[in-house]
Amino acid sequence: MTTTASNFIKNIIENDLSTGKHQTIITRFPPEPNGYLHVGHAKAICINFGLANEFGGLCNLRFDDTNPEKESDEYVRSIKENIEWLGFKWNGEAKYASDYFDKLYECAVFFIKEGLAYVCDLTPEEMRAYRGSFTEPGKNSPYRERTIEENLDLFNRMKNAEFADGSKTVRLKIDMASPNINLRDPVIYRIKRAHHIRTGDAWCIYPMYDYAHSVSDAIEGITHSCCSLEFEDHRPLYDFVVEHLQKGGLVKCHPRQIEFSRLELQYTITSKRNLNRLVQDNLVSGWDDPRMPTISGMRRRGYKPDGIKLFAVRVGVSKSPNIVDMAFLESAIRDDLEAKAPRVMAVIKPLKVVLTNFDDSTSSRVASFHPEQPELGERLVELTKEIYIEQDDFMTTPIAKWQRLAPGAEVRLRHSYVIKCDEVIHDDSGNVVELHCSLDKNTLGKNPEGRKVKGVVHWVSTTKAIASEVRLYDRLFSVNNPMGVENFEEFIMPLEKVTAYIEPAILNAKAEESFQFERLGYFVADRYDFNSNKLVFNKTVGLRDTWNKESDKK
Repeated sequence: MTTTASNFIKNIIENDLSTGKHQTIITRFPPEPNGYLHVGHAKAICINFGLANEFGGLCNLRFDDTNPEKESDEYVRSIKENIEWLGFKWNGEAKYASDYFDKLYECAVFFIKEGLAYVCDLTPEEMRAYRGSFTEPGKNSPYRERTIEENLDLFNRMKNAEFADGSKTVRLKIDMASPNINLRDPVIYRIKRAHHIRTGDAWCIYPMYDYAHSVSDAIEGITHSCCSLEFEDHRPLYDFVVEHLQKGGLVKCHPRQIEFSRLELQYTITSKRNLNRLVQDNLVSGWDDPRMPTISGMRRRGYKPDGIKLFAVRVGVSKSPNIVDMAFLESAIRDDLEAKAPRVMAVIKPLKVVLTNFDDSTSSRVASFHPEQPELGERLVELTKEIYIEQDDFMTTPIAKWQRLAPGAEVRLRHSYVIKCDEVIHDDSGNVVELHCSLDKNTLGKNPEGRKVKGVVHWVSTTKAIASEVRLYDRLFSVNNPMGVENFEEFIMPLEKVTAYIEPAILNAKAEESFQFERLGYFVADRYDFNSNKLVFNKTVGLRDTWNKESDKK
């Protein structure tokens, strides 16, 4: 499957290759290991790895591990697993910004020696005050004119842990009057005593992202550094760092940073800080809760790599705002599953039906798992005297154009006979609890004679069906913009669990295998809880978009 449609980034790459600027391309995907990847990252993965694949290039996986307090090996493992599950392979071994800590330190020393960086003692509050605003220029730090020798000595002492956390920073000396605030002497190093997942306690100073990212790109020979649009104003800083290091002979190439709009998906959130809050506050079952927009959550929900890639292609790549309705994602997932998911019958709100004239002459039929995919095989749909249908498929007083079961009405049982409702059994409260119906034994595999029966209902045998737990997941939030309301946690959609009765064919299912439960939707065998002793299915998506738009008005 093509993972990138025609877009302006592809046009840039095609031009660079055709003009000989580059013989091949190297892209990169640089996640910070401080949480699980989400649907926005999935789009970025498809772009960066997809472009490399399409043009016969390479894509590096590089972890931005420059903020040790929030990073963990768990996140590193999950990110690797997510990328591999999506079907992509990175170039060589996974890389880390920490691989370059010595080089990053050396480059910072170079900037100090060139008079382009200095050690600053301003506190964060003072630094903000000195920085100015969008309408007012900043003013120089009182420490800006320290001598090169003094700055080198202080930076070395910072490295040797002689100063308190946050007491000093290293800043590039650019222009405090620049209209681009990112160029107003940005910080490139800070003191932070924190145990690092790879380097342990070897360092107590850590580079800032903008600095570490640009240097790492240049070290790795990245040709096209694709990132989200919020980094557009950071590009002059990226170019400043790389240009000076290239002139100084510390790096050999100057990657091109290209920005595209990030994905914003309605009815969910893609802020890792807020997703982490949901997890830590036990508002969801974990990062892989099937309602979560994380790749792990989408996988457990039953989304498949091809469906996610199809969504990425349809969303496209542009610089315009990319705010997408959840229905757009669900449509791509549905279209992907339509062609590949086996179909079986299941009942989630059972109503018992007794077939009063069932006898030894009554037959059962073999049915295909998919009408257009014969390679998926067949199964026996075994009819018994007592079956379950959906409660919603019966109405005591039918409405106009009702084509399902009602007193005296006929319907066809899917893959079986036409039946007629002869008697309705109620309990003491007047609720319908059982139907007595008769079979037309001349209708197996053919139409009834002398009349038309339009309705078809799905069903399962009461004795052959397998009772399974079904989790009816929906969207994470009931409002389309949860960040636009107070206390967004109050709008989290609840999880409904039901016992469903499913054809025995699902006993051969494997974890993560998807099925279409006919007329109900697509469901997946839960990757963790599905086993021979506990059959658990998660609802992936309905057969069509039936989301109630009125939910936004609640």
